[in-house]
Amino acid sequence: MPSATSPVNRSMHAREWAMLITLSVLWGGSFFFNAIAVKELLPFTIVFLRVGVAALILNAVLALFKLRLPASPRIWAAFFGMGLLNNAVPFTLFVWGQTHIASGLASILNATTPLFTVLVAHVFTEDEKLSGNRILGVLVGLVGVIVMIGPPALQSLGDETLAELACLCAALSYAFAGVFGRQFKRLGVAPLLTATGQVTASAMMLAPIAFAAERPWTLPVPSLVVLGAVLGLAVISTALGYLIYFRLLETAGATNLLLVTFLLPVSSLLLGTLILREKIVADEL
Repeated sequence: MPSATSPVNRSMHAREWAMLITLSVLWGGSFFFNAIAVKELLPFTIVFLRVGVAALILNAVLALFKLRLPASPRIWAAFFGMGLLNNAVPFTLFVWGQTHIASGLASILNATTPLFTVLVAHVFTEDEKLSGNRILGVLVGLVGVIVMIGPPALQSLGDETLAELACLCAALSYAFAGVFGRQFKRLGVAPLLTATGQVTASAMMLAPIAFAAERPWTLPVPSLVVLGAVLGLAVISTALGYLIYFRLLETAGATNLLLVTFLLPVSSLLLGTLILREKIVADEL
């Protein structure tokens, strides 16, 4: 997910808007693919397959361009930190959350990422402090989240409320990742290497967890539809998504990229409603 901590010096051109909309569809599709995959696979297994296959693809891209991941322990420590905050934690929380709530609602909760990013950046950076407009925006956004979840849900904690809170925690993790990711520029790591390194580190972290907690080899062979959803997560939403994301990061800047989180619910709601037949309730609009 994009960081809100890098300045933007110009507006986006038509090509960049087209790439941004494309990225919103690719990432919005992840909620659609999750909704299909959770019907037959367990959360850690889904996320491990997602980042594992994506890591293979991105490492193949590196080989194609005759590039290599850095060997520095310091950089790999940063890869693991970024992989934890940007992939392992939020991907798992969203997948688990979608075992209880619709894909459209999950994508709407994901749109709180910019709100959390503003708060996290204020606390942990020196150059991104809250302004009056930012405080107002955060307050309006938080009120919107409370209204969307429903005040009664705060009085009676149930499975759906926990799922919604899990998705909000995932958005918070993305916010920390945005601030944490600032160091890669200082370390001199190219965007494509950052994308590949963090996904590779995520796969390395999730493999033992998925194997120990869920023993995926003991599960029934998933259907072709579910296998297609997992491939969609890995190839479309992760590998291709990151390639477009880091290209946009170079040309449009991180702040402009925050717009993608507000566009995600559109594609997710449409896919969930038209294909999965999920119902949209008034609060989600």
